[in-house]
Amino acid sequence: MNDFFPSVGLFRKGYSKAEVDEFFQKARQAYEGDRTGPMFSSEQVRKMTFPLKRRGYDPAVVDAALDRLESAFISSERANHVAVNGEEVWLDHVADRATTLYPRLVRPVGERFSHPEPKERGYRASEVDAFLDRIASFFDDDEVLTADEVRRVTFSVAKGEDAYLEGPVDAYLSRTIDILLSIE
Repeated sequence: MNDFFPSVGLFRKGYSKAEVDEFFQKARQAYEGDRTGPMFSSEQVRKMTFPLKRRGYDPAVVDAALDRLESAFISSERANHVAVNGEEVWLDHVADRATTLYPRLVRPVGERFSHPEPKERGYRASEVDAFLDRIASFFDDDEVLTADEVRRVTFSVAKGEDAYLEGPVDAYLSRTIDILLSIE
């Protein structure tokens, strides 16, 4: 699978070619039903990271491929679940998972996540709150929101009470992506 993705320039860093090639090879085997290799899930694909190496693969291209792979795994998981349990059971399962997102959405603005220490950095709370309001509108008012929009959202850096800790926000957005992909 050599040079499956384009490389970055001579003096730039990209994802380790060997690790990307190995991951995609194993993911392909798992997706095609090879039970002798490692099992993969859409969540594992979403959380995959690669070390940066000089002249590695272009991260933007690899990330886009990971997004497509994650969608493929979710589609496969859905098809398998529906085949065994039916569409209604799948939708109930997704709805149950979606309800785990809601409690944070009804918290007061500025208090939806923990704040970093006064001089530590995090995501600007007002921007995170505005995006969580969009998620709430998706659930409450049928506003259109896609997993790709959640994947691509970025927040400015802030400190202390003006910020939220990045880890919990990232985990929350990851669960949101999983739910959106399950119904797209």
